[in-house]
Amino acid sequence: MKPAWDQLGDEFSGSATVLIGDVDCTVEKKLCSTYDVKGFPTIKYFADGDTDGAAYEGVRDFDALKKHVEEELEVKCSVEDQAGCTDKEKGFIKKMQDGGAEKIAAQFTRLDGMKGGKMAKEQKSWLFQRLNILGQLNK
Repeated sequence: MKPAWDQLGDEFSGSATVLIGDVDCTVEKKLCSTYDVKGFPTIKYFADGDTDGAAYEGVRDFDALKKHVEEELEVKCSVEDQAGCTDKEKGFIKKMQDGGAEKIAAQFTRLDGMKGGKMAKEQKSWLFQRLNILGQLNK
């Protein structure tokens, strides 16, 4: 699996939204304990803003790992260049831009507070998409 993981890291090395990393649990015992890593190799992934992480249980070859990153983790919508944005994201961008800085800040605070809550996968994905957009608009 290590060659596939290293290839994945190379593939996304220039990404502004994806970081592929390694942790040596024989050295970083506290970190591994915090995230409940018990077996090796363990793959944990963190969607934008997710501090708990989730265990990756899929196939561990390069193609499957890359597909997972592209579909679940890579942020494709940019406020500056909306070519990678869905119509739903574009509508949210316009709505937030029209609302001004105070509305953006209030919406970010509200949605940020929902990150740890239980919700369906699609809802969680839309939550993080909106947080990404609001984060870009806040800059």
